[in-house]
Parts: sequence; structure tokens; C-alpha cells
Amino acid sequence: MEHVEAEKLSKHTVAKVWKVREYCEQHQLGGKEEIRLRRLFGRFATASELQHNAKRAPKWRY
Repeated sequence: MEHVEAEKLSKHTVAKVWKVREYCEQHQLGGKEEIRLRRLFGRFATASELQHNAKRAPKWRY
């Protein structure tokens, strides 16, 4: 065990934490997808979790 001074710790956050609702609005995910993600993670999740678990409809280009 090692004592660590609070002043020496980094104040940077490593992972951005999102509100699931805001993430879904910003990335144009539907209401059903928002409900699915909220069941999976709750109200908050990291950007990585949301990015890897969000199901998006394909955007076909013609």
C-alpha cells in the first residue's frame, strides 16, 4: 500500500461521461434505441460504451 498526495493526482478525466439522452439526441438515434441504451447502462455511460453499443440504421448512398 502506498500513500498518495491528493495534490499530485491528475485532475484530467480520462473518459468522457455522457447522459444517454444527450448522446442519442446529438447522434440522431431514435427513441427505441435510447430506451435500449438506458436499460443497458442507466442514465450515464462513457462515450466508448455508447459508441460501441449503439445500433444505427445504415445510411445508403445511391
